[in-house]
Amino acid sequence: MTQYTLKRSKRKTVAIHIRDGAVEVRAPMLMARRDIDTFVASKERWICEHLAQSRSNVERRGAFAVEYGDDLTLRGAGYPLVARDGKHGGFDGERFYLPPDLAQSQIKAAIVQVYRSLAKLYVAERVAQFARLMGVSPAAVKINAAKSRWGSCSGKKSLNFSWRLIMADDAVIDYVVVHELAHITELNHSARFWSIVSGVLPDYKERQKRLKELQRRLNTEDWE
Repeated sequence: MTQYTLKRSKRKTVAIHIRDGAVEVRAPMLMARRDIDTFVASKERWICEHLAQSRSNVERRGAFAVEYGDDLTLRGAGYPLVARDGKHGGFDGERFYLPPDLAQSQIKAAIVQVYRSLAKLYVAERVAQFARLMGVSPAAVKINAAKSRWGSCSGKKSLNFSWRLIMADDAVIDYVVVHELAHITELNHSARFWSIVSGVLPDYKERQKRLKELQRRLNTEDWE
């Protein structure tokens, strides 16, 4: 049977999570180990398929690097990364640029900072536009380094967005912005919440699909 790490908590059901090439089973505090093993065994085929994909992603992330000459994604389009004399990196509308002779780790770190700067400007602009349209007022708009959440809305109406969102195409960015703005009114995913989203973006489900496609790609890229 598949080896797994067991994590017990005050939950009512058992669930299997696969991450970074490992299997974690989350189970109720008092559930018998033999019942957990039986459940895991019943999911053996599903586990094997997803574990293989997860391990493949781990290998690809380990080999991921950013180099001069690579194409980088910005708002759904690809732009080359070039070396340019100077002390700072940036984006000029046609290409990303960095000082020459940086090591691979320095290139990646510098490009992340460029992405963060671009995300801060563009996402804030889209938030302002849709906030007016939706009649809501976020308390703040911040950019963070979240890997598993594209955006979030706090109970104090503060919005947070991952800098990685700037890689998505404009329609997908708008979906995430509208999604988080809708949470200012509805801090849940109720029917009313989705009614708010669909009222602004009737095709939001198609945008969701494209966002998931980007997430799958980023699962193979190590941007830390």
